[in-house]
Amino acid sequence: MQVQLDKAYWLGLVISVVLPVLVGLVTTRVTSASLKSVLLLALSTINGFVVEYAGPHPSGYSAATAAVLALVSFGTGVLAHFGFWKPIGVAAKAQDSFVKAA
Repeated sequence: MQVQLDKAYWLGLVISVVLPVLVGLVTTRVTSASLKSVLLLALSTINGFVVEYAGPHPSGYSAATAAVLALVSFGTGVLAHFGFWKPIGVAAKAQDSFVKAA
């Protein structure tokens, strides 16, 4: 069995993994976790709908598929944050370097 996904879906997956770092860059350390999660959800939703718009449409654009992609993007972002970015300290290092550059 071979999995064939359009480039738009692969790009959306990569963006989903990077979104938690982006949220860390645009928020401060004192920003509440709930606000950060809402921001991640909003960006994931945008990602899902843009990926569906950019992807192949053999049967036309599907808002339901875009919603599923948004949920997958959010889940991937949360898992990437807690399973990868946070334990190795990438979010904190990104914020530090962003503050120093500004």
